[in-house]
Amino acid sequence: MFNDDFSNKITLRRLRTNESIDLDQKRVQIRQNQNGLMAVSYVAPVFDIMDLENFFDEVISSEKLTINISDTGESRVSYRGMVEGKGKNFPQNLDHKIILLQKPTCLDDRENVQVTGFSKFKPRGKIS
Repeated sequence: MFNDDFSNKITLRRLRTNESIDLDQKRVQIRQNQNGLMAVSYVAPVFDIMDLENFFDEVISSEKLTINISDTGESRVSYRGMVEGKGKNFPQNLDHKIILLQKPTCLDDRENVQVTGFSKFKPRGKIS
């Protein structure tokens, strides 16, 4: 069926700057709810977490990104934020972050544009 092997990485790429970061798939767990909100849980060594924080340092909420899981193709998502992971006690050299992403509701191809609907504005007077 498939001749190519899948990679062991998840790639997040900013559309605005074309910067990307690779996450080791073995350290990632992804959950998605019915509203399209995706939680990417990442447990990694502290220096990898620092690279992740630096990558998302200037990313604004609702900025468009792409996610590519195992080189299966890019999917467009919106960045919603990053939070500190809690729960299990990890060794000192590991840290836990959760990246929140959402499937965009906008079908517009332009970057960072949200279509909210049509205007209800009606001009006064006759329209020629």
